[in-house]
Amino acid sequence: MRDAQVLADGSRIRWVEITGTGPARVCVHGAGAQAAAYFTQAMTLPLLAGRWTLMMDLLGFGLSDRPAEFGYRLDDHADALARAMDGAGVSDAEVIGHSMGGAVTIALAHRRPDLVSRLILAEATLDPVPPPAPGSVGITSFTEAEFAADGMDRILDQVGPSWAATMRLADPTALHRSAFGLRAGAGPTTRELLMNLRIPRTFLVGALSQPPAGRSELEGAGVRVVTIPDAGHNIMLDNPQAFAEQVAQH
Repeated sequence: MRDAQVLADGSRIRWVEITGTGPARVCVHGAGAQAAAYFTQAMTLPLLAGRWTLMMDLLGFGLSDRPAEFGYRLDDHADALARAMDGAGVSDAEVIGHSMGGAVTIALAHRRPDLVSRLILAEATLDPVPPPAPGSVGITSFTEAEFAADGMDRILDQVGPSWAATMRLADPTALHRSAFGLRAGAGPTTRELLMNLRIPRTFLVGALSQPPAGRSELEGAGVRVVTIPDAGHNIMLDNPQAFAEQVAQH
């Protein structure tokens, strides 16, 4: 495990690293996840072996620190991730983002184009996430205080054992603020940022998931959209071989 200081208060992002040659691959997890748990199986397959790979945990999640005063919005995460990559000596990386992590990596590519040479997005969050439907319970159903008191426990009971295994490692404040960051979106939107980037971009969607909204517009903007068979939202876990095949493409 390695780390880099990313905030003035001393807070550090930590990551699990696979040694190899460059250019680096940087993997970023989704909300309530942890990078090594989601990416190690795929990133160690023979097709991807031999490359320098960093599986980074965003602030508030997994192995990284949990600063109480951090905003945890998409741009906040992107700026902290950029500092971690600077600390690791990474530039021109192939950056792989899952779900919320995909949105963070799009913001990263927009704000620090020197760090990202290519984006591989596994069902990245492209649009503002709507509030929970009436009668349902989601993270943004709670105030920050309510979520810290018992809301997170209710969500952990709801999401099932696999997601809960990594979600319980998250700081409740970080998870809550990150969820509101996804609900707020960005101006311009993450979708617009992605469409305006001028680097190779691949958007992966699981065949068991809903088709991506605006697929034709994404493809018209040069985004390569690929459906992965036998996979839902967690593509790298559901079909690691097919995921690795897409990452390996140049």
